Amino acid sequence: MNAKDTLFPSTPGAADHASSIQAAELADALQQAGEIAVVDVRELARHVDDGHLIHSAPLPLSVLEIRAPSLIPRKTTPVVVYDADGGALSARAARRLRALGYTDVRVLGGGVDGWRADGREVYTGLHVLSKAFGEFVEHTYGTPHIPPDELKTLLDDGSDVVLLDGRNLEEFYKFSIPGAHACPNAELPYRVHDLVSSDRTLVVVSCAGRTRSIIGAQALINTGLPNRVVALENGAMAWFKAGYPLRNQHSNPAPAPSDAGRDKSRQAARALRERFAIPSIDSAGLQALRDDSTRSLYVLDVRTAAEFEAGHLPGSLWAEGGQLVQATDKWIATRHARIVLVDNGDGVRSAITASWLIQLGWNEVHTYALQPARDTVQPSAAPTPAAAGTTAASDILPRDLRARLDADTIALFDFSPSPTYRAGHIPGARFALRSRIDARLEEALAGRDIAIVAADPVLAALAAEDIRAQTGREVFIVKGGTQAWQDAGLPLSGEAEANWHDAPDDVWLSPYFREDRIRAFDTYIEWETGLIDQIRRDPSVSFQPFHLDA
Repeated sequence: MNAKDTLFPSTPGAADHASSIQAAELADALQQAGEIAVVDVRELARHVDDGHLIHSAPLPLSVLEIRAPSLIPRKTTPVVVYDADGGALSARAARRLRALGYTDVRVLGGGVDGWRADGREVYTGLHVLSKAFGEFVEHTYGTPHIPPDELKTLLDDGSDVVLLDGRNLEEFYKFSIPGAHACPNAELPYRVHDLVSSDRTLVVVSCAGRTRSIIGAQALINTGLPNRVVALENGAMAWFKAGYPLRNQHSNPAPAPSDAGRDKSRQAARALRERFAIPSIDSAGLQALRDDSTRSLYVLDVRTAAEFEAGHLPGSLWAEGGQLVQATDKWIATRHARIVLVDNGDGVRSAITASWLIQLGWNEVHTYALQPARDTVQPSAAPTPAAAGTTAASDILPRDLRARLDADTIALFDFSPSPTYRAGHIPGARFALRSRIDARLEEALAGRDIAIVAADPVLAALAAEDIRAQTGREVFIVKGGTQAWQDAGLPLSGEAEANWHDAPDDVWLSPYFREDRIRAFDTYIEWETGLIDQIRRDPSVSFQPFHLDA
């Protein structure tokens, strides 16, 4: 079967009717070589806590038009959407995808409940394909680890130890183990050589839990680093549980590589490219892939955020290499798509990232060496894809809104992410989710006009469209959003004054921020280590091991 051929035997339904696909048919499609995208259109907490298909990407209906163009770049890709039970939510999502131009969209009959009832594996947790891969790596390669007590003793004794944290810089800043360097996983083979004093230096890789510790340590082993390399067993969770402190709001990034360090990292990358048969392409090759309308293509820049913002290829997205391996479903929804990883001329970060994606099951991963003197680049972050449709909603200025709120002639709904709403919102605003705009909202108006605000102006416009379609009434959008309200010298309310029109399940709360952290840590580690048994039961999971002596 060619990738351009549909995986589904019947013709998709009309734009107002959601055609369905049953669990057995989808399971068969997931084991074929053709492209397919499966997306969960529930809110993120429902995806994480209530269970999902391992090969699906979260694409909540609330932000579908905003995220779909980058998550599913080819409009003729076969797409399957699902919710809990194959009901109204997935039908709405299918219609919206068709309105965006996707031509082959199906709804999973019975949703995730039907998938489970058919005897198929359902996974809880976030970025599960990547987390399960981490467990697979440890079991396959025997990645060595060190318990927190032993590491603490070595650090206290002043032993020759380098501790590297493989998470991203933002996560590191929130909390880290004292003495650790922030070195996101794809940067490890690039920067490690200047941090070790000799081949006898012990290198320890840590993260919040398990996956990035395992992947980071094994990455250094795979690149042939002569030092002893180990993962911190169960990461900072185990460290904290053992009674050792974490350092908060601290930055300690690993330094950029020296010329000697770069030479060593390039040698390691060359060996890695040979072992995993990683192809590199030039600008003509990249253009040929872009021109092929029969295949999906993701062009992902795996350098640091600063490098990306200084200049990147038009149409590329920033996906820091370590995070891409940790959370593939954040950037890639299409199974068996082509991937191009953009790096600088050293190609170290693209090589290590490609080696992991190949083992994760992507068979066509290319690397591209960005050359600013040759390539056309653009600065700053890539623009957010434009959402379909426009709205004729009227603007309302902050001071006019305040007067009407005081007079109780208008109701205000805030469609910002719930953490943003908690941090500060316009007094009287009710938190709402676009996926749940229904008759409850109209009842809450109680005859008043309606105004909306959102951190993302595109989301505000989309919500206004939905509300106008639901109620037939005029909708006002707060001009300039919450920031304009603040700029006008008006106060904000905090979490204590929150008004939850909808449950804030648009985000998932990390175990580090749960009320009972120790219990949450135990639950998380038990879940993560249990993934290895779950994927062994799942015929759709086919990770590809590459032994070091191959």
